[in-house]
Amino acid sequence: MHGTPHIVSDVMTHTVAAVGRRAAFKEIVQLMQDSKVSALPVLEGEGRVVGVVSEADLLPKEEFRDSDPDRATQLRRLDDLAKAGGLTAEDLMTSPALTVRANATLAQAARTMAQAKVKRLPVVDEVGMLEGIVSRADVLKVFLRDDEEIAEEVRREVVSDVFPAPTSAVRVDVRNGVVKLTGQARDTSLVPVAARLARAVEGVVDVEFALIRPDRPTPPETTTASAQDDGKLSPA
Repeated sequence: MHGTPHIVSDVMTHTVAAVGRRAAFKEIVQLMQDSKVSALPVLEGEGRVVGVVSEADLLPKEEFRDSDPDRATQLRRLDDLAKAGGLTAEDLMTSPALTVRANATLAQAARTMAQAKVKRLPVVDEVGMLEGIVSRADVLKVFLRDDEEIAEEVRREVVSDVFPAPTSAVRVDVRNGVVKLTGQARDTSLVPVAARLARAVEGVVDVEFALIRPDRPTPPETTTASAQDDGKLSPA
């Protein structure tokens, strides 16, 4: 495996604002405001996560406060109408909670957030006890890696294997997370492989290639590829 991917425990917040099942509506709103968060895990017992209550769960109370929805709306939004009458976290929460383990990769956490359209995930252990919380902002921290740190990993984990010296001479430059490989490569058919491996390096925003074969050093033979075209070659 190329590189060691960061995991949720590397970036998660360990101190988490949370509520119990019986927390009152106003208590929940106040804690969200004080903690500057948009969602709170709901706990029972000594800290087992049983649900999550978010701003979206609270909004129906205001939305339907002074309105009488028609029957079509009632049928379409039964859950929201039920939450509009909710008084405690147990009434309002989404359950079961969508959670993530501390040893999950950041890519896995990001995929879960994107698919579920949530901004944060409670981090739990093997029995569902709360360990922390990870947010979208936490997951995006990998893109703050230093360019030279990324370049060194690409040299070590990608170029040295795919385009080894002395048959190839490939230079790695990184600027603002965009990796560019230039120079001579004996086998340019391996560019899609190198593109895939380079994209897997955390912090990489895009990958570009400008390579020539040693036996065809003229500019028209230069090949390029980017992360968007999945490593396919095109004339430079």
